[in-house]
Amino acid sequence: MYRKPMKQSFCKYPYETNQATPLHFGTPPPSKLAATTATLHHRSISTFSTPTKCRFAEQAVWGCNHRMERPQIAILGAGIFVRTEYIPRLAEISHLFTLKAIWSRSEESARGVVEIAKKFFPEVECKWGNEGLDEIIKDDSIIAVLVALAAQFQAFLNSSYSVDLSLRLLKGGKHVLQAISEVETALSCYNSLNTTLPYQPIWAVAENYRFERAFVEGTKLMADIGNMVNFQIIVETPMNSSNPYFSSSWRHNFTGGYILDAAVHYVAALRMLAGCEVTSVSALTSHVDTTLPPPDCMSSVIQLENGCSGVLVTVISAKTLKLCWRVVGLKGTLQIDIQKNEDEFGYSVTLFNADGQTKSSNYPFSGVTEELKTFFNDVSRAALKKDENFKAELRISFLEGARDLAVIDAMLESGKKQGAPIQVKKF
Repeated sequence: MYRKPMKQSFCKYPYETNQATPLHFGTPPPSKLAATTATLHHRSISTFSTPTKCRFAEQAVWGCNHRMERPQIAILGAGIFVRTEYIPRLAEISHLFTLKAIWSRSEESARGVVEIAKKFFPEVECKWGNEGLDEIIKDDSIIAVLVALAAQFQAFLNSSYSVDLSLRLLKGGKHVLQAISEVETALSCYNSLNTTLPYQPIWAVAENYRFERAFVEGTKLMADIGNMVNFQIIVETPMNSSNPYFSSSWRHNFTGGYILDAAVHYVAALRMLAGCEVTSVSALTSHVDTTLPPPDCMSSVIQLENGCSGVLVTVISAKTLKLCWRVVGLKGTLQIDIQKNEDEFGYSVTLFNADGQTKSSNYPFSGVTEELKTFFNDVSRAALKKDENFKAELRISFLEGARDLAVIDAMLESGKKQGAPIQVKKF
């Protein structure tokens, strides 16, 4: 039954820095680095926003002409994303932390990524295997860990669930930032987590689309188009042998394949723009390119809780590149497109008003960097507060990640049932 569209709320996420002023550690940020190559659903090129105020952090010492001690972190993983995204992006904001260690399953892969990292972090330590992982967990000087491991790699520790690795880190008092798929199990374990700390460690989900300036600004413009009438999200991505992620074997053996890996970002952006939840979906899937895991195409009808419906069409076997979010309202239309300016990719945000006027702005990729800065800021704020009342930034909360993934899970389930409507699980 059709429901009258409700007036939307555009304040779901605290996009401005009114919750807490970013902490500033040590020297000013270094010059912007050249972006490295990666697929567009992960790639990010950053811009800087200069921190404006200094605060104390746990174990920090501050005085006239002295530097505040920066929180020490570790990275688990040595894959494409760590080498081409995390290390360059972390180098841009190295004034916020100290990278103490990088871990991988094998000595060879660990040494390979550490060699890259030493160009920016000369003191970083190389860890591998069970022994190296135990050393990181037991190292009290490391207070936060970035986990960038493939799902089946986390089973390396003989875990029943892929979340067990992060739970070990959390129980060891570490704050964790990662992408993860087993959200239902993860949320249950996280909510019942017992540690010796006076507060619950942060378990954050790496969803950089919520930090892209284009979507932050686009969300603000949603008020100008009035109540939503319809939306269309069109995604065409060439995933082939020339793409570095094509050779990642786990994605070929992972349920949902590249569709799950990529489309969760597009849903995150939709939820952010709409300011409400997805209630139900109906999807048809197909598998045409046999060099890719199924499905390689998914066409979904999405129902929002505000009464608006729209479509998400995702094709990962395309020869062309197109990412477009178009939201039609009673007073105008908002459109966000991916575009290439000179040699760098970014977004264009266009507002079409009812009077025929058009306003357009361009934004470089910045999601990964802004996401990392927010995580480090939350880690420092948690150390300051030291009590159970601390709340991390909503945009990187595990709950938001669970809600994103629940939509994709429902789409894939609908696809298996030839388009049957599926209610999205609520978290």
